[in-house]
Amino acid sequence: MNQLSDRVLNMTTSATLAMAAKTRELKAEGKDIIGLSLGEPDFNTPDYIKEAAKQAIDDNYSSYSPVDGYVELKQAIITKFKRDNGLSYTMPQIVVSTGAKQSLANIAAVMLNKGDEVILPCPYWVSYSDIVSLNEGVPVEVQTSISNDFKLTPAQLEAAITPKTKMIWYSSPCNPSGSVYSKEELRALADVLQKYPNIIVVSDEIYEHINFVGDHASMAQFEDMFDRTVTVNGVSKAFAMTGWRIGYIGGPEYIARACNKMQGQITSGANSIAQRATITALNESPQRIKFMVDEFKQRRDLIINLLNDIPTFKNNKPEGAFYVFPDISYYFGKTLRGKHISNATDFSLYLLEEALVATVTGEAFGNDNCIRLSYAASKEEITEAIRRIKASLD
Repeated sequence: MNQLSDRVLNMTTSATLAMAAKTRELKAEGKDIIGLSLGEPDFNTPDYIKEAAKQAIDDNYSSYSPVDGYVELKQAIITKFKRDNGLSYTMPQIVVSTGAKQSLANIAAVMLNKGDEVILPCPYWVSYSDIVSLNEGVPVEVQTSISNDFKLTPAQLEAAITPKTKMIWYSSPCNPSGSVYSKEELRALADVLQKYPNIIVVSDEIYEHINFVGDHASMAQFEDMFDRTVTVNGVSKAFAMTGWRIGYIGGPEYIARACNKMQGQITSGANSIAQRATITALNESPQRIKFMVDEFKQRRDLIINLLNDIPTFKNNKPEGAFYVFPDISYYFGKTLRGKHISNATDFSLYLLEEALVATVTGEAFGNDNCIRLSYAASKEEITEAIRRIKASLD
């Protein structure tokens, strides 16, 4: 007898984690799989951050931490927001969580009532839709175009808004498309939102520093949007600290206090050692991690050049993060080596089985025509992976 809740039965499994598990399974069978599926930097955490963690252990930071984060870390976050984004937050507006994913889950839990609509520009990060649905909200997917670099237009935003719209969630730089919204583009969206003062914006900026076009723009930088924007960030991506699990928000005080209350009943405070290491990560200049950003830019240029040699792929040039999101719909309805390709999931599985390259279907990100490839891999792996893909399609 299955007594599981409808809540978990209706939830999908994370496509990126599922592909990673399938990749590990094939590797265990002796298959030479090149993994371009996980959104994880292939760098080690910088030594100066690891040294701070070792010092925290020696200093006996082994007790429960405050639910919303150590005061010193919250101060470091406030300083970072001011230095990097021009945003002025106070202590009660900051909440530290076990990764940016928990930050997003907290926001949904404290903001959504049954039937509230959340606008999700597609493609979006895989967990947005399920986090919204889990909290009885209604994901409203708005398709964007590769010809527009997968960015939401003001007209599309206006058309998606209904009396039930509670929030809009987006990421910039975007996972999975690598799209980066400029200040002017965000301002144009903000102008639409001025007509709807009750809509809250969730701006996911976890890839902020992995930006190849210059200044990063935050929705909260606009005075008329500051009090209705929750800025989500963390140290996983730019600092190569995925396993340390530290994320945080800056936002309206009433939302931050509610997130603190919710977190107090779910996990309490985030890992104490990881928090102390994060203080050092954020207090140091972002220039100390620029070597990783520079390497990602070189890899971006490499993988785009290689993919452009596959004429059936439609590519744009991502401006941030470490993903490409080519349109592969040319293959829908075709048969490759005896395998019929009906959708992006079929194509992604074909590449895994025939080319031995792990990617992620675009269906998981709300776009049925694309697949996501992560270039958080060595240049040699990237080159060999695209060679294999091209050979499997010839």
